[in-house]
Amino acid sequence: MVDYALMNQLLFEGKHEPVKAMTEAALAEGRPAAEVLDDGLIAGMRVVGEDFKHNRIFVPEVLLAARAMKAGMAVLKPLLTEKKDQRTATAVIVMGTVKGDLHDIGKNLVGMMAEGAGFTIVDLGTDTSAERFIAAIKQHEARIMGMSALLTTTMVYMRTVVQKVREAGLHHVKICIGGAPVSAEYAKEIGADGYGADAASAVELFQRLLAEQDAQAATAAAGGSAT
Repeated sequence: MVDYALMNQLLFEGKHEPVKAMTEAALAEGRPAAEVLDDGLIAGMRVVGEDFKHNRIFVPEVLLAARAMKAGMAVLKPLLTEKKDQRTATAVIVMGTVKGDLHDIGKNLVGMMAEGAGFTIVDLGTDTSAERFIAAIKQHEARIMGMSALLTTTMVYMRTVVQKVREAGLHHVKICIGGAPVSAEYAKEIGADGYGADAASAVELFQRLLAEQDAQAATAAAGGSAT
């Protein structure tokens, strides 16, 4: 029998081949793909996220753990895609570094951590225009958009992206920003919904915004059914 606690530990240690083998073994035992994802992979990445947030581990360890996560995900993805009824669709986050900026290490780290938390990530890469953000949000029905910048000269473009996303009528999308030159104050100033100081904080922000969206939708549905 596959031991999920051991699988979590191996993922934490970045042992991608053993994690892949244990993922395959769990499926061979008849475990549901969604269970293997939640208990075998996401649970392990949750510990990675907590330790990273509290400076018990650092970027190299997170990258190794993320590689192990991806090794397991490669085995599970075809099954999760085929059997959507076994698992509710995960929330989509569209991410990108803003136009004129080619830095992506921070963005990539946030994306891997968010994927480890169960989100579906659509990564637009670097030098991303407002139009590309908008097209991706519509195409993938994203609920959250994340953008990063490492330069003071490119962070100003974030305001343009926020304005154009709102002008496109995508008011339901929560917009989050991150990167060395930006702050929570800047997020408020440009009309974004939140700021992530680091990868772990960004994932917590995504989870909180998603919970707020779900709560609002539930309240609206309850109000509609009462009338």
